[in-house]
Amino acid sequence: MEGKKTAGRQKIPLKKIENEASRHATFSKRRSGLYKKASELVREFDVDLGIVLSSPTGKPHSFVHPTSEVVFDRFMNPTNELGLTSQLVVAHSRANVNQYNTRLNELDAREKIANQKLRIIDENNKTRNVGWWESIDDFNADDIAKLEAWLNAGEFQLNNRLKKLQNGASSSSQFPPENADN
Repeated sequence: MEGKKTAGRQKIPLKKIENEASRHATFSKRRSGLYKKASELVREFDVDLGIVLSSPTGKPHSFVHPTSEVVFDRFMNPTNELGLTSQLVVAHSRANVNQYNTRLNELDAREKIANQKLRIIDENNKTRNVGWWESIDDFNADDIAKLEAWLNAGEFQLNNRLKKLQNGASSSSQFPPENADN
């Protein structure tokens, strides 16, 4: 077995990244990963969720669902019921999320079908039979002579058939000869 070409996925020890550009890039990637996981949790389990982050430059970032007020109220008083206004906001927010998830699932299904069709077309293009007209450059002298003979025979047969049709049509459409009553 040949050795691996890359290191693959490895556990990175948690320590401060000294290079500032690398630190910013890593923060951005990890923030995106956290947001993605948070979106999955919201979509799969229909939970209220809030994430607050501060970038290395001090810029705040947050992810909340359904709204920050609902998440803060839930955090401060987990046993209290939401007010009517909050319930309406939550219901509207959840309906939007469900609508977007449905649309996303439809688009994913369409993409999957399109990819399958492209794969089938590619396979068909690889395995389709090549017609003689596409490979005429590959003909040798014998193949060309056979093709020429076949075309000449076809032309001869077509000319014979045409003559027969003309003779049959001309004999039935001719006027009687002028001395036919004599």
